[in-house]
Amino acid sequence: MAVEMNALNITAATVGFFHTLLGPDHYLPFVMIAWARKWSGLKTTMVTFLCGIGHVGGSVVLGLAGVALGLAVNKLQWFESVRGNLAAWLMIGFGIAYLVWGLRLAYRNKPHKHIHFHIPGVEHEHSHDHHSEHVHIHDHLDRVSITPWVLFIIFALGPCEPLIPLVMYPAAKNNMFGVFMVTAVFAAVTIGTMLTVVILARHGVKLLNFNSMQRYSHAIAGASILMCGLAIQFMGL
Repeated sequence: MAVEMNALNITAATVGFFHTLLGPDHYLPFVMIAWARKWSGLKTTMVTFLCGIGHVGGSVVLGLAGVALGLAVNKLQWFESVRGNLAAWLMIGFGIAYLVWGLRLAYRNKPHKHIHFHIPGVEHEHSHDHHSEHVHIHDHLDRVSITPWVLFIIFALGPCEPLIPLVMYPAAKNNMFGVFMVTAVFAAVTIGTMLTVVILARHGVKLLNFNSMQRYSHAIAGASILMCGLAIQFMGL
């Protein structure tokens, strides 16, 4: 049994790593929103970590409920599929809403000119936008932003499909310690991979210096979230 559990734990770690790495929805929304909203490294890490807990936790609860009720794997996977569709459509809807809001904000911040008359025959003009004013106000409003909560709800609904079969194998042998170990390994690797990719990608975006595109940052973030949702729903990522 020890040999089987070691193999199962290695499988859980491998599946958790590649399941996360090959699914851009696990990290791209956090990277783009952190860039657009100028989140600190700590806030980005905390939001990613909590969403990772919600993402894995939903499937853990479902798997344990299935073990307790003696449900078959195919029934649990069917329910996970329903959850997955709901999460994908929520991500698509959130992406569209964020994209539209970002485009509206970019239009409002379009650079424009003001002409000033001082004395007869003397005038001057200057160009400016309202981006700096927006950033100042946004820094205050971001304290009560609902964006992290929307992400948490989406990720809590989003299933970890590979976890159910991994958990059910030791459960079928009435090995609850094995269930705990497989779940812990899968969760640790999944969340750890999410955090690693998000932190590295965030630093990469900062080094690339996209300041010239900052006006469109929210629209780009919304488009990225929308593409992730579409990829999940129609490409099975």
